[in-house]
Amino acid sequence: MTSAENTFDAVVIGAGAGGLFTAARLTKLGYRTLVVETLDKVGGRASTDDIDGFKVNNGAIVIEVGGITEETCNEVGARFDIREPQPPILYRIAGKDVDVTGGGWGFLLGKLTRQGAKLVKGIGAARNDSGLPEDELSTADWVSKYTKNEGVHGIFRNMCASVFAVGSQDLPARVFLTYFTRKSAFKRFGFHPEGTIGIWRALADAVVANGGQLWLSTPVTKIHKGDGDVVTGIDVIRNGETVRIDAPVVVSDIGPAGTVRLIGEENVPPDYQDLVKKADRPTSMITVNFASQERLVDVPGMLSFAKSRRLAYIANFTDVCPEMAPAGWNLYAGTSVPDNPTGDFDEAAETEFLLQDLRENIEDFDNRARILNIAVTRDEWPPQRAVAGYDLTHDTPFRNLWNVGDGVKEYANGGTTACAETAKLVVDKIVAAHRPAVSR
Repeated sequence: MTSAENTFDAVVIGAGAGGLFTAARLTKLGYRTLVVETLDKVGGRASTDDIDGFKVNNGAIVIEVGGITEETCNEVGARFDIREPQPPILYRIAGKDVDVTGGGWGFLLGKLTRQGAKLVKGIGAARNDSGLPEDELSTADWVSKYTKNEGVHGIFRNMCASVFAVGSQDLPARVFLTYFTRKSAFKRFGFHPEGTIGIWRALADAVVANGGQLWLSTPVTKIHKGDGDVVTGIDVIRNGETVRIDAPVVVSDIGPAGTVRLIGEENVPPDYQDLVKKADRPTSMITVNFASQERLVDVPGMLSFAKSRRLAYIANFTDVCPEMAPAGWNLYAGTSVPDNPTGDFDEAAETEFLLQDLRENIEDFDNRARILNIAVTRDEWPPQRAVAGYDLTHDTPFRNLWNVGDGVKEYANGGTTACAETAKLVVDKIVAAHRPAVSR
C-alpha cells in the first residue's frame, strides 16, 4: 500500500556514514528525504556501544578535521564536536615514543634508517604521475626497493592497517602513494566525546531539522524497478508490516553486493554482477577495547609502532574525551590487521598475536588493564567493504539508483572521509538530474 505520506523525493538505505552524509546534503537542498536503517541506532559499522558506562566504538574511531567531513557538517548545520589530541600521533621506535609533527616523512624515516632520504625522494616522485609505480606492485614490495629495515617496513605496514584495514603486502603502492601525496592523509583528526556515534547523531539531527525523516529498526526487503531500468522506490518492514515507499531517487549505503540482492540478481545485468563479485573484497580488523584506572600509555591520541607482530596502533580516548569513560577511568583501543585480511584466518591465533603485542608494549597489561571486549570486524561487518584501489563506481546500471560508502570509494581514499566524498559526488548527480517535487 502507498500513500502521500510514504512518498519522498529520495530514499536512503542505511544510516551509516555514507547514508547520513547523503541524506543531510539532500535535505539541506530541499529534497524530502527518508533514511531507513535496520539497526536501532545510527552509524552502522562506525557506531558506538555502551559497555558498563564506557563508550566503546565498534568501527571507525577517529574523524578527520579540516576536510570534507567537517565541511559537510558546516554546510548542513550539523554539530562538529571533534576534539584533536596534540600531538595527534606518536611512533614507538626502539622503545621511544617519537613526535614527528612538523618533521614529515624525512624526520620519521630518518629515525629508522640511513636509507630514509632515498625513500623520501621516492615518495616525492609520486607527486607526479610518472613517479607512481604500476598497479601490481604492493606497498611492501615498493618499500623493499629502498630498504630491508624491519622498522621501516613496520611503519608502512601499520600505516596501511590504520588507514586502509589491510597490510602493506595487500595494498597497491600506487594507492598508498596517491593517498599520502594527493589526498588528505588524515593530517588532522580527533575523537568525539560521545564516541564516534556522536558525529552521526549530529548528522541525523540535521536531516530531521531540515525536513527529512529517519526510520530506525526498519529493514529494507526490496528495491522496486519500473519499466526499463528505472527504480521507483523500496519495500520496508515497518512495525511488523510491509510498507511501500515511492521515490524517484534511491541511494544505497549497504554496499554494492547488498544493493544487488535487494533489486534481485535476476534483474541485474550479468556484467555488473561480475564486477560486484570481483570488487566485493571486505577487509578485516581485530580490536581489543580496554580500560584502566591509571594511564597506561603516555600519549594524548594515537600511538603507532615500528615493531609489532600485528598491533597497528593504540588509541587513548580519554585524555581529550573523558566523557567516554566513567569518572576516574581511562579508555583505550588496540587494533590489528590479521594476516590475509581479505581471506580466511585463524581468529584465535590472530587475537593472541594482538594481545601479546599489548602485553609487550604496556607493562603488566594483564593486571592493569580491564578488557571490555574483543571485536573482530570482517565479512558482512568489515572495516572496509573493498580494498582501496579496487572499488566500483557509485553509478549502477539503473537510472536514479546510486551506491555510496566505502565500497565505492574514490581512488586511494578510505574510511569515513571516503564516505563523505562519495555522498557529495552522488548528491551532485542527483541535483543535476532531479528537482525536489514533494512538498514538506
